[in-house]
Amino acid sequence: MTAFIRPRLRKPLGIALAGTVFAGAWALRGGDAWQLSVAMEVTILVTAITTYVRAGEDSDEGALAGSRADERQKMLSLRSRALGWNFAMIAAFIGITVGAAVNATWSWPFLVILAVTGFAYLLGLSNYGVAEEGTADDTDTGHQSRSPASS
Repeated sequence: MTAFIRPRLRKPLGIALAGTVFAGAWALRGGDAWQLSVAMEVTILVTAITTYVRAGEDSDEGALAGSRADERQKMLSLRSRALGWNFAMIAAFIGITVGAAVNATWSWPFLVILAVTGFAYLLGLSNYGVAEEGTADDTDTGHQSRSPASS
């Protein structure tokens, strides 16, 4: 689906969509603070427009905003996400451990976070893990090659 959306528009549209969904959910919840959803929507639209303008610049920030990051930037993003995942796993483990120690009923969200991140890790290993090892050079040919040391 992202092939139909120009790279410069991908992040601004994502920001606008996610922000509008959240602002709509805030407005639907009702209560006395529903007016905050209007302020949220204005802020989100300004952020999306700013991101679109920044995506047109020829800089590192412009490349990130315009979805045209180079390998160095992609590796930095990947390492940052991995660090965030590690912190989430550690925090969830600490939370469920403390909850179990004090026999608390509030520890189930930590279990859910631990289960989801653990499942995502296993899914990542299955999708992006090491491929099957190839065979040695002489096993596909049907005959063995001579070792240089056996002459």
